[in-house]
Amino acid sequence: MSPLGVAARSGGAVRSGGAVRSGGAVRSGGAAAGGTARSGGAAAGFPELPGRAAPAGRFELLRALGELSSTSPAASAAVSRALGLEAMSAADHTRVFVLDLPPFASIHLGAEGKLGGEGADRVAGLWRALGLTPPADPDHLAVLLGLYAELAEASRGCRTEAARRRLEHARTVLLAEHLASWLPGYLIAASSYSSVAPWAALTAAALRRELDEVGVPEQLPVALRDAPPGPAQASGAGDLLDALVAPLRAGFVLTHQDLEDAGATTGLGVRRGERRYALQAMFDQDPLATCGWLAGHALRWSAAHRESDGPFARWWASRARETASALADLPHLEPPGLLPGGGLEEVAAEQIGGGGQPRALPPDEVPASAQR
Repeated sequence: MSPLGVAARSGGAVRSGGAVRSGGAVRSGGAAAGGTARSGGAAAGFPELPGRAAPAGRFELLRALGELSSTSPAASAAVSRALGLEAMSAADHTRVFVLDLPPFASIHLGAEGKLGGEGADRVAGLWRALGLTPPADPDHLAVLLGLYAELAEASRGCRTEAARRRLEHARTVLLAEHLASWLPGYLIAASSYSSVAPWAALTAAALRRELDEVGVPEQLPVALRDAPPGPAQASGAGDLLDALVAPLRAGFVLTHQDLEDAGATTGLGVRRGERRYALQAMFDQDPLATCGWLAGHALRWSAAHRESDGPFARWWASRARETASALADLPHLEPPGLLPGGGLEEVAAEQIGGGGQPRALPPDEVPASAQR
């Protein structure tokens, strides 16, 4: 019998099917399929945000937060009320969670920055190791948070120490390999959308609570240890574009909203459609301005990553800074007389602090040309 089966037999809260609907929303007492959540006092020690009421248990909170990312605002209105969050509009929810920032681990941990692939396979492997059939979207945030909550609750109901240790190990693996490895960066990007920022802040607080209790190993997750080369090692123009839209390769998230900001900042036209083609069109118009804006974007992301502690955040910060350096070193974008100290580095400096970005660099990190 699988560890989850042992826990279920001994009073654990595990339900068959991995406690998720195939559509990605999580079933629980706290965030039910019908869109209800029990309200009540915060769990002991849970880091509440000002003006935000937490559900009765911290694991219900995780399920509820996942529910909001996977279910329409109309269906999850009761969940929003229980969390003290203003319900998003249907348009905002679709733009963020469906179009701009789908909350799938594979997008952020895959070499191509797309759904599925090795990133999703790794998560599915964890389900199978637990003796469960992976759902249709095993790497969706709602599914991951739901499984994490199930593991935590089941471990507390185990009759044997061996079963409890197995479940706690699985919970630690899930947190380190499939949540903490990408979710902080995702939440940085989500916080730039005003209607989603409160949800992102509460989710970030909930993640910190779990990291404080469970801890994260010093060893990097497999996805980061085996990460493909970044833009600095791009094999050509096409590969560079591919790398810039893949978070694992670039070290940052590039959304359609970011591209709109880039267009407004540089005065370039932004093509509608896939981000890669929009970037290509911007490079065709003005490669120096485009590269400068991207370098500034990478520097801001590096600073934002550094605000979090630990080896995972340091890896992401280093990757983003490497991307900024690579963009500044592209020789074919440096016309004669515009070498370091002018040209691309100066253009990048002028972009730092632009609107719609994760966070402006602190003064000691901003190149001198940007402080004039």
